[in-house]
Amino acid sequence: MLAVILPHIDPVLADLGPIQIRWYSLAYIFGIFFGTSYFQYLAKTIKIKLSRDFIDNFIISIILGIIIGGRLGFVLIYNPCYYLSHPIEILKTWNGGMSFHGGLLGFCVATLLACRNYKIKIITILDLAACCAPIGIFLGRIANFVNSELCGRASKLPWAVVFPNVDSIARHPSQIYEALTEGLLLFIILNIALRKYKLYKHQGMLSGLFCIFYSLFRFFVENFRQPDEHLGFVMYHLTMGQLLSVIMMILGIIIIFKSKTSKKF
Repeated sequence: MLAVILPHIDPVLADLGPIQIRWYSLAYIFGIFFGTSYFQYLAKTIKIKLSRDFIDNFIISIILGIIIGGRLGFVLIYNPCYYLSHPIEILKTWNGGMSFHGGLLGFCVATLLACRNYKIKIITILDLAACCAPIGIFLGRIANFVNSELCGRASKLPWAVVFPNVDSIARHPSQIYEALTEGLLLFIILNIALRKYKLYKHQGMLSGLFCIFYSLFRFFVENFRQPDEHLGFVMYHLTMGQLLSVIMMILGIIIIFKSKTSKKF
């Protein structure tokens, strides 16, 4: 059986003594940078006027929202017993452990607060952000691959990957599957919806599509991803990621239904 053996890649790109530059941190930094830059470009393209002051405060707010929400989401959803017993570990984000769904919730709360202060409709901002978020998702999944985390299940396919930092088993490169579907493909779908079909004129449609397509892709790829060791399969042979995806998909359907039936979202 052929398999790609991933070379050992140190999760720390550069060790500067008290400061360590990690691949995962860079993924967040570049994801937020490129995402917010594209957000501003889209706002100008479709002529949504946002003040410089709002943009600056919005960026700071979502950075905090994503990091705090992502970390607390991981702590409360995936391993609450351990972290409640070792509370100091909650602060050690450099050891890994971020939840996409928690980060998304943190982002929404931060966006709500920022929009309320500037009296901007939150759904307008969320629709634009939905078209930019796949950039960060793509980079985050690539960082997962480099760090040999969130690995796939055992596979005999010729593109299966051996992660030496994990074990000697050839596995699905599920991180790459997620990067290509939740990242690249989702980006293409949403931006076609925005540019070609001008769905930004129907507030809530882009946000709803983001929830639905992300959930579909995540649910599918979870079939190739190794379940969390301490959780395993949660219900009906479904992983925690799949259960959260079902909830997110229902939310997306509700958002689209409301967008179609309500003149004012």
